This record gives sequence, structure tokens and C-alpha cells, in this order.
Amino acid sequence: MISRARDRVSFPARFQLVAAMNPCPCGYLGDPCARCRCTPEQIQRYRNKLSGPLLDRIDLHLTVAREVTALNPVRQAGDDTPTASALVAEARERQQQRQGCANAFLDLPGLRQHCALSKPDEAWLERACERLTLSLRAAHRLLKVARTLADLERADMIGRNHIAEALQYRPSASSQVDCAGGPH
Repeated sequence: MISRARDRVSFPARFQLVAAMNPCPCGYLGDPCARCRCTPEQIQRYRNKLSGPLLDRIDLHLTVAREVTALNPVRQAGDDTPTASALVAEARERQQQRQGCANAFLDLPGLRQHCALSKPDEAWLERACERLTLSLRAAHRLLKVARTLADLERADMIGRNHIAEALQYRPSASSQVDCAGGPH
């Protein structure tokens, strides 16, 4: 939906965006080899190439470390692909049974009904959004991610832990949120 001045045009589209970018111009920021020589100004200029409104519409922002070069890697702890796939399928089925659609497609009334928070958690989230200067759009997207995290844990209600984890997936929020006490 594009709204400008007095006109509003709808272009139906349904897609999933998966994007990647380097952490800095040289690509080595955060690498254990410490090869990055980019200045903070260069890094900020590089990251500012993406607009805030675009980033606001991306639900999950993840940092992925460089893989170790190993011909026979040691298996990491965690779910294997079939187990993770079954867990995701079960969470999607919960969503379909509860509201008839995936959490990502909840409208505002659906969001209010299916992503309701306890009063203390609602106040905590509002403070976090103010502290992190998140838009209302970002807060709504954050609630949908928190609802999905709760579904993955088979939880009926969204808890503070789900909200805090969802906040960790927002840009620059990860260093400013404390799960117990709220935003720093």
C-alpha cells in the first residue's frame, strides 16, 4: 500500500525477504582474526546506506559469524534440521488453529486479540520502545515475532522472555536491553 498526498494505491504482494550484508565495508568487523581496519565513521556511513524505514520493515536482524574452515567439522549442539522443521510446522499449525493465519499476517484487531500482554509486560515493552526509539510499526512487528517465539515454545501467552528475545532481533536493540530489568 503506497499512500502519498491524496492518493492511495494498493499493489498486492506476498513475499519473504531474506537479505544479507557485511558488517562493515571490508567485511571483517567482529571476525576473531581481527583483520578489520574500518573506522567507526566508515562503518556508520556503510550502514547508513540502508534507510531507517526499510530496516523498520525487516522483522529479524541476525549476525552470523564466519564459519570455521574445517573439512570435518564437529557437530554443534542444538536441533537438527528435521527436529527444527517439525517444531516450526507445529508452531504454524498452532497459529492456523488459533487465528486462521500466520502471525506475520495478523491485522491490528488480530494483533490486539492474539498478542495481548500482561499489564507489567505491556509497560515494559512501551518503555523499551521509547528508549530504543522504535516506531509503532516496529512495536507491532515485534509483538508478532514474540507471539511466534511463544508458539515455538508451545506457550499460550507471550512472556517477558519472548518480548526480550524479539527485541534482540531489532537493529541496535541487542546491546541496550536487559531481560530482567528492561531497557538500559
